[in-house]
Amino acid sequence: MARLADYFVLVAFGPHPRGSGEGQGQILQRFPEKDWEDNPFPQGIELFCQPSGWQLCPERNPPTFFVAVLTDINSERHYCACLTFWEPAEPIQEAACSEDTTEREEAVDEGGQVGLSPTAPALSGQLFAPKTLVLVSRLDHAEVFRNSLGLIYAIHVEGLNVCLENVIGNLLTCTVPLAGGSQRTISLGAGDRQVIQTPLADSLPVSRCSVALLFRQLGITNVLSLFCAALTEHKVLFLSRSYQRLSDACRGLLALLFPLRYSFTYVPILPAQLLEVLSTPTPFIIGVHAAFQAETQELLDVIVADLDGGTVTVPECVHIPPLPEPLQSQTHSVLSMVLDPELELADLAFPPPATSTSSLKMQDKELRAVFLRLFAQLLQGYRWCLHVVRIHPEPVIRFHKAAFLGQRGLLEDDFLMKVLEGMAFAGFVSERGVPYRPTDLFDELVAHEVARIRADENHPQRALRHVQELAEQLYKNENPYPAVAMHKVQRPGEASHLRRAPRPFPRLDEGTVQWIVDQAAAKMQGAPPAVKAERRTTVPSGPPMAAILERCGGPQANSARRLEVVRNCISYVFEGKMLEAKKLLPAVLRALKGRAARRCLAQELHLHVQQNRAVLDHQQFDFVVRMMNCCLQDCTSLDEHGIAAALLPLVTAFCRKLSPGVTQFAYSCVQEHVVWSTPQFWEAMFYGDVQTHIRALYLEPAEDPAPSQEVGEAPSQEDERSALDVASEQRRLWPTMSREKQQELVQKEESTVFSQAIHYANRMSYLLLPLDSSKSRLLRERAGLGDLESASNSLVTNSMAGSVAESYDTESGFEDAETCDVAGAVVRFINRFVDKVCTESGVTSDHLKGLHVMVPDIVQMHIETLEAVHRESKRLPPIQKPKLLRPRLLPGEECVLDGLRVSLLPDGREEGAGGSGGGPALLPAEGAVFLTTYRVIFTGMPADPLVGEQVVVRSFPVAALTKEKRISVQMPVDQLLQDGLQLRSCTFQVLKMAFDEEVGSDSAELFRKQLHKLRYPPDIRNTFAVTLGSAHPPGRPSRTTKDKGPSLRTLSRNLMKNAKKTIERQYVTRKKYNPPSWEHRGQPPPEDQEDEISVSEELEPNTLTPSSALKPSDRMTMSSLVERACCRDYQRLGLGTLSSSLSRAKSEPFRVSPVNRMYAICRSYPGLLIVPQSVQDNALQRVSRCYRQNRFPVVCWRSGRSKAVLLRSGGLHGKGVVGLFKTQNAPSPGQSQADSSSLEQEKYLQAVVSSMPRYADASGRNTLSGFSSAHMGSHGKWGSVRASGRSSGPSADVGSRLAGRDLLGPPQANGAPSDPGFLRPQRAALYIIGDKAQLKGVRPDPLQQWELVPIEVFEARQVKASFKKLLKACVPGCPAAEPGPASFLRSLEDSEWLTQIHKLLQVSVLVVELLDSGSSVLVSLEDGWDITTQVVSLVQLLSDPFYRTLEGFRLLVEKEWLSFGHRFSHRGAQTLAGQSSGFTPVFLQFLDCVHQVHLQFPMEFEFSQFYLKFLGYHHVSRRFRTFLLDSDYERIELGLLYEEKGERRGQLACRSVWEYVDRLSKRTPVFYNYMYAPEDTEVLRPYSNVSNLKVWDFYTEETLAEGPPYDWELAQGPPEPPEEERPDGGAPQSRRRVVWPCYDSCPRAQPDAISRLLEELQRLETELGRPPERWKDTWDRVKAAQRLECRPDVHGTPSSLLVSSVPHHRRSLGVYLQEGPVGSTLSLSLDSDQSSGSTASSSRQAARRSTSTLYSQFQTAESENRSYEGTLYKKGAFMKPWKARWFVLDKTKHQLRYYNHRVDTECKGVIDLAEVEAVAPGAPTMGAPKTVDEKAFFDVKTTRRVYNFCAQDVPSAQQWVDRIQSCLSDA
Repeated sequence: MARLADYFVLVAFGPHPRGSGEGQGQILQRFPEKDWEDNPFPQGIELFCQPSGWQLCPERNPPTFFVAVLTDINSERHYCACLTFWEPAEPIQEAACSEDTTEREEAVDEGGQVGLSPTAPALSGQLFAPKTLVLVSRLDHAEVFRNSLGLIYAIHVEGLNVCLENVIGNLLTCTVPLAGGSQRTISLGAGDRQVIQTPLADSLPVSRCSVALLFRQLGITNVLSLFCAALTEHKVLFLSRSYQRLSDACRGLLALLFPLRYSFTYVPILPAQLLEVLSTPTPFIIGVHAAFQAETQELLDVIVADLDGGTVTVPECVHIPPLPEPLQSQTHSVLSMVLDPELELADLAFPPPATSTSSLKMQDKELRAVFLRLFAQLLQGYRWCLHVVRIHPEPVIRFHKAAFLGQRGLLEDDFLMKVLEGMAFAGFVSERGVPYRPTDLFDELVAHEVARIRADENHPQRALRHVQELAEQLYKNENPYPAVAMHKVQRPGEASHLRRAPRPFPRLDEGTVQWIVDQAAAKMQGAPPAVKAERRTTVPSGPPMAAILERCGGPQANSARRLEVVRNCISYVFEGKMLEAKKLLPAVLRALKGRAARRCLAQELHLHVQQNRAVLDHQQFDFVVRMMNCCLQDCTSLDEHGIAAALLPLVTAFCRKLSPGVTQFAYSCVQEHVVWSTPQFWEAMFYGDVQTHIRALYLEPAEDPAPSQEVGEAPSQEDERSALDVASEQRRLWPTMSREKQQELVQKEESTVFSQAIHYANRMSYLLLPLDSSKSRLLRERAGLGDLESASNSLVTNSMAGSVAESYDTESGFEDAETCDVAGAVVRFINRFVDKVCTESGVTSDHLKGLHVMVPDIVQMHIETLEAVHRESKRLPPIQKPKLLRPRLLPGEECVLDGLRVSLLPDGREEGAGGSGGGPALLPAEGAVFLTTYRVIFTGMPADPLVGEQVVVRSFPVAALTKEKRISVQMPVDQLLQDGLQLRSCTFQVLKMAFDEEVGSDSAELFRKQLHKLRYPPDIRNTFAVTLGSAHPPGRPSRTTKDKGPSLRTLSRNLMKNAKKTIERQYVTRKKYNPPSWEHRGQPPPEDQEDEISVSEELEPNTLTPSSALKPSDRMTMSSLVERACCRDYQRLGLGTLSSSLSRAKSEPFRVSPVNRMYAICRSYPGLLIVPQSVQDNALQRVSRCYRQNRFPVVCWRSGRSKAVLLRSGGLHGKGVVGLFKTQNAPSPGQSQADSSSLEQEKYLQAVVSSMPRYADASGRNTLSGFSSAHMGSHGKWGSVRASGRSSGPSADVGSRLAGRDLLGPPQANGAPSDPGFLRPQRAALYIIGDKAQLKGVRPDPLQQWELVPIEVFEARQVKASFKKLLKACVPGCPAAEPGPASFLRSLEDSEWLTQIHKLLQVSVLVVELLDSGSSVLVSLEDGWDITTQVVSLVQLLSDPFYRTLEGFRLLVEKEWLSFGHRFSHRGAQTLAGQSSGFTPVFLQFLDCVHQVHLQFPMEFEFSQFYLKFLGYHHVSRRFRTFLLDSDYERIELGLLYEEKGERRGQLACRSVWEYVDRLSKRTPVFYNYMYAPEDTEVLRPYSNVSNLKVWDFYTEETLAEGPPYDWELAQGPPEPPEEERPDGGAPQSRRRVVWPCYDSCPRAQPDAISRLLEELQRLETELGRPPERWKDTWDRVKAAQRLECRPDVHGTPSSLLVSSVPHHRRSLGVYLQEGPVGSTLSLSLDSDQSSGSTASSSRQAARRSTSTLYSQFQTAESENRSYEGTLYKKGAFMKPWKARWFVLDKTKHQLRYYNHRVDTECKGVIDLAEVEAVAPGAPTMGAPKTVDEKAFFDVKTTRRVYNFCAQDVPSAQQWVDRIQSCLSDA
């Protein structure tokens, strides 16, 4: 029984001590006056009676009632029922509050007291003071309290004849039963009667209607978020204007949390004075009056629920984790069915008659039932994760959180994780974990109804029925006797509060009340305690848990097959079948990603342990350790699946003998896992083991102690009792045992726990002390092992399988300090653990002290044991690692660093790792990295043995390295973190390597340093290309170094500095090297000649004489210069030769000027330049000053058709042309110098214009007269060629095309006459393409004949940035987050590389069109050596077919890129000086543009795509000298320029890339484009939109078989053996190869048409015993023969290929259909010179092939040997008609075969030439073709019959006859 009320208190208004306007509460009386012993009087009641503060009020308010809750220091809740009424204030009170009335009224309004009636008959100025009756109780019977206080108030107001003291005395002495569903009728002695019902089960909360009201006020979603917030320990604040609603809402929320109890601050009504409580850091549930809403605004982490407004506000910084799906959605739907049953029927056409909705009280229980079911689902099976640590004297239960989460599959679930970590759940475990106790509804539900709940998931009606059944039970619990609840209580009359109360509430007589209380207390003492005995039972455990969602593990779903593989592998290991085990190992390691396989591994290994020990040999040990490591690598620190727990006994069982007396256990090789340094894991393990042993204590000896059960597994037999059952039984027997027996059991349990603690201290030292304590530094990184994040540096070695034989460079004899340090850390960790578990499980303090003494000894002993193990393990023979494969090196390439063992890891490109493209996983590969003078090379084998014995090679030139960064890599097998390097090169290779553990960090560092040294040599002389050349052939003595490059430099300096110029000059002249002419460059020079050329650094003005007066020495220099590529090209273009220039032939408009022969005017220009004839050399120096870098405009190309010229120059300085166009300022005297330059410049441009034939008679009429500046605005993003009113003619069209839209405005905007003949040339004579930014504010001058085209160009740094991103996109370095093409395309777009290519092509096409239309163009951008070079080269390539040949392209690059000074060294960061500037691939961008054009016009280029890739690779590789240095001047200075024509070095490595290409072309046609069939006059106009551009496969392709295929000699075997050695008969014809997309090199592996033919040819040559010839010679001879034959035969025979010569702007593919008499024949053109028609050749190699045979690698040899073929009509046998057949004459087989048609592969008949007797002219017979000339008939007579033939015309008949005759005569 318990008291209904503990205290009755009367609280009244009193003045505030500090005299402020507010009053304060005063306790007038309290009963009883003494505190109860068991329940002291709660403090602070005065505050809670008037939560909004004590204030006087101008009107008499109706009485109010609410229940406040106070919590005392013992977490006991006291319910304070407060009834407040108002009485007239006494004068003293009024005086005390003599504030202005209005203020008071405002205050009252703020306080928000309800119902201020306007009719209150109050005297003017009369004030009313509040008075409160308070009942304090520990029971929550709000209705009884309301009635009782109401009765007291009614007695007072109505003046009833009842003694108040008696009523209060009775109230205080009334006792009620606590629980058990009894009911009690009470009366307070005023003719009243009340029935008190107690709930059936005390543990279930009583909610009345509060839950239903809460849902009504806030709605489902809001209540669910509040529910989750309260469970996950967030702060929740309720606001309302009603106190009663605040209490109800808080009560409702708490009722929802059942079976968890809320254990934080809980204040349903918080008084205004205590508002600062809201800023407490701990979670709370608090209610506050809505009047104080403003004060709650600044709380940042509080969830505010406004009950009146129905909103819940969650601050941004607060994340409330939602319920795990599918529970969230299921709960939501059931709640809506309960709250809104009409929702289901709302859409029905014929809704059923309205059913009565359940009452509010019933709905309240239904809502609670939903949450009860939710908890049953969430916590289902929780009892299987309880560990019984102690049973006596009190049960100690621990919950294994990790196992619970793991088995529910909710590890990632934020919500459950937080709930299980919360205080409420800890309370739940300690309260409900007890195995023997009274049970309630929740226990039943979680044990027996879970299956039903799961079954109802998809049947809403069944779920609803279940909810209603539960609700019935909850309702019955609260109202056990529903019918009898009759109350009879006197209430005050209506509006009684408005009547003048006769008197204030009287002071009561304390004595009377106290006497009544004492009387009752005396009576109680005598009576027996009426406590209902609790029915305690064993709590049912329920079914074992299941995952909330039956998720299938996706790819890791463990099939039985996988488990079978694991079992087989283990049995092979223990049977000693190591090879079999090795084969299975990769599959096992993959399978071990799955949980079931890991469990299976642990179980299988358990079977091989006898008596806690299993001794293995080294290999077995390695395998076992490796599998264990693989299992443990995926364990989180919590070990939720119990894998580490299952392996823990095993790591101390498996061992191997290292030497007599020294044994190494598996634990020393599996320490590298985060789980071992997690205290929670050890605790769970410890408690699990303790439970097993405690259970064994109490089981009868008959029952064998079960082996330690894995957490969460169901018991194996039904009769085997779980630890909880045992504990329950013991708790039941405990009271019946004798005192001694109890003591004995307690002692036994305590010593069991103690012995386990010792055992665990040992275990922990095993797994925490590293084998090699010299590496103990790493332990400190585990933060004293207390923190969870253990550093994953290798604490232990893990060589291939954990044997510890490696070459650590550890100093022998580590210092003691280190050891102590590691020992100290481990001791601290173990002590912390021991302290925690022993205190929790009640170990005596003596034992605990003993443990603390023991731990350091245990650790020290273990360290000593390990020293021996470590020492012995170092002596083990090292594990056999794969042999290192030596890479093949180029001649002259030397190894700098020998192989460092590394693993090559996948780099984000899917192909090599067997990604989406399929194919084997070549990466990761194990091997070594080598550093040579030329390359970084990885060679190795795939780590996955199932891929096969493929060699994987990945390499790139050291010079191409762009980024190197250190990485740490987790190795896939052993899970060690290893140091690695990621090297990225601009040849689009990535080496992502992890160093093997045998590679010390110093070796890795040395590798990095050497790499850096080679990548950035201090001087260009140290590069591979230069050093390679200086190796001399052995036959020839090397020359002394003093004549090398440096002497040249000093020479040139002395030349100018020394006064004795003449002597020097004679010396130079004598030593001058005169290179042989171009034709004879093959012959070696005389020995004494030196390849030097005189160079001066500064020329004095007097040497700038007109070139006609050249001194002899200079002439010698000239002859060298004439040899350069430029001059050959100028000669070809008809721009003049040096000799003609020197003689000043006036007829030529341009001349070659030697003004720069000493590189004095412009260092970066070539020595000879083309300038207008009329300009003197000495004027050029002045012109050059106006341009950046002195790069003045020079001619580089002239159109053969329109004679327009293309000029290039650097951008302008501020003065210059731009100066001319600016508004004319008044000249100031200081300007003369600048003006003269500008004037020269203007003259120069004028001379250029005049040199053009069409403008030579410059009469001034052809200028852009009247050019209105209105057109200056550039159109679109790009500046345009300005329309200037001339809309007819291509130029305007060009402008508009560049602008991207048509030009607006009338054509005659400038008022010029519209007659096109008036302004004859309608274009400017010269367009200057300049940078938009540079030409700002330029005003065109009407008298000039040139026009400016401002365009926007990107700068070199943008190219650099763009390339970086492109490199990242193409070789990402790590796998993409979202695999698939989308992420690649996105990063490609971000790089803006294709946009830049688009701009280049766009500008180039513009220039091409201008040149084509007859205007000259000057490209004057940036410094004139990057974008200018790109544009100028592209323009020439598009305009002139010569540059599209192999020779022409070489010339183009030599002229525009090398001679005109593109800064290859600077842009390629080739030396230390350029390191900071980074890699800017301007030349590569140009090659990409050429590649785009090549794709669009595949028949126009003589060279193949491979040629472009080859140049792209080698311009950065520094293998050749061609692309070194920044200009001809620098190359001469270093002596690199002329030697290539000088000494002939036999078979030594080529120094020039061109020489190499020539040599290679003699052996293989890889650089040749087989579709080459140009149209001579074709000007190409490629599409430049980004949508038309393709990503160059140079960026993405990969050849892992041999590394990049651009160093042709390095292939895995020569593609074709040298002809002399070729084995007889060649390779078999049908030899097939599997070509892997990213492994093999396609240019090699795919024998294309020509290669096939060449092979065939060589085979035939061998057969016929002819000496083999170079393919190129044969090829050229075939072409020559064709040309000869073509002349007589104009029409061409049917066998010829007619290439359409329609003027076709865009010839994109070289395949044409030709209609011949025999129907259509499809053929490929392989010709390079003919475009109209050509006949078949008579040579041994037929140049014409049908497509079917071109690619017939896999056909019979029969079709291969064709000497001559064509269509003939043949007369059939007797009475058969004539038919057209395709005939093939085969000299080799001596046959004439015929086919149905040209592409037919099946031979229809053969005429053996051995049987032919004669070939004679024939005559037409019946049915012969009518249109054919008679002379076209001929007969072939054989021994068997006569064949009649008819050719298509007479010449072809003649040819056939001749061919057959010659065949016969050959035979």
